[in-house]
Amino acid sequence: MASKEARVRELETRMEEPNFWLDNDAAQKVISECNQLKVWTVPYLQLKGRFNDIQHLLPEVIAAGDADLEKECFDELDKIEAELSEMEVRKMLSGELDNKNCYLSINSGAGGTEACDWALMLSRMYQRWATHHKWNIEVIDTQDGDVAGLKSITMKFTGPFAYGYAKAEKGVHRLVRISPFDANAKRHTSFASVDVSPEIEDDIEVVIRPEDVRVDTYRASGAGGQHVNKTDSAVRMTHMPSGIVVSSQAQRSQIQNRETCWKMLRSQLYQMEVERRQKSLQDIGGQKKEIAWGSQIRNYVFQPYTLVKDTRTNVEIGNVQAVMDGEIDPFVLAYLKEFG
Repeated sequence: MASKEARVRELETRMEEPNFWLDNDAAQKVISECNQLKVWTVPYLQLKGRFNDIQHLLPEVIAAGDADLEKECFDELDKIEAELSEMEVRKMLSGELDNKNCYLSINSGAGGTEACDWALMLSRMYQRWATHHKWNIEVIDTQDGDVAGLKSITMKFTGPFAYGYAKAEKGVHRLVRISPFDANAKRHTSFASVDVSPEIEDDIEVVIRPEDVRVDTYRASGAGGQHVNKTDSAVRMTHMPSGIVVSSQAQRSQIQNRETCWKMLRSQLYQMEVERRQKSLQDIGGQKKEIAWGSQIRNYVFQPYTLVKDTRTNVEIGNVQAVMDGEIDPFVLAYLKEFG
């Protein structure tokens, strides 16, 4: 940590130089490096200061016999320990892509309407999880189910180490519950897959030949009425050599949606290259399997009992509702500790 603090001081000194902004690109790289280092140094210094305060205060509080204040001090120590534990997990996020923003896509699998509803439930879970981490959330593209729910959705999470954390969720997720769409109230099993890819910045070169990409435009879905989209502003791009398909309808203009698609395509192609170099899909975020029985990374059981269990780490949580409200960090942290 001392070396990171020294590097921050060095970069901040350079940023104060009169000619710092003469080269805008170089200046932006310095600022970016400084900000990335501060993601580590600032929380550490804050924790260190809080711990020192408690360390000096606690003996006096115990001597004074103030039980309420003593409890507050120990509660603060518990919070410091929890935040320090999270920082230790971040030490595992040392991959070249871990500090990037990311795209998270959910696709419904086996289970029909029930699977589409499950995809919608997962999208809510991840949006709440991202909110807990104070990341910015942008819905890039959605495809509604025929009856209910979502066939697919792509979201962008913007925040510190968004990809490093979210990559733990890549895989097939299995739901067991009594279906609200079954008049006989029978238990149903549904599947949805989650795919995660990092956002690649412009300083990383990814060569895409225009002739390898098929571009389709279509009318974006909307609320209808006076707000219905009357132009083919939505864009879908297919990279034919790899089979990668990306789409965007979040922006109002076709040009903006094209730009978003290019960014997502570059990100996925770069990720494929990293995976190829590492020769293991698990090194970059888990195995991608068929969206069906036997390939799931996590089971969510609503009936006849409530339990969420990760098949990779064996972490279990009995409070299903808390998990669906976005409290999935125990699964993510366990994955990072074991595979990160």
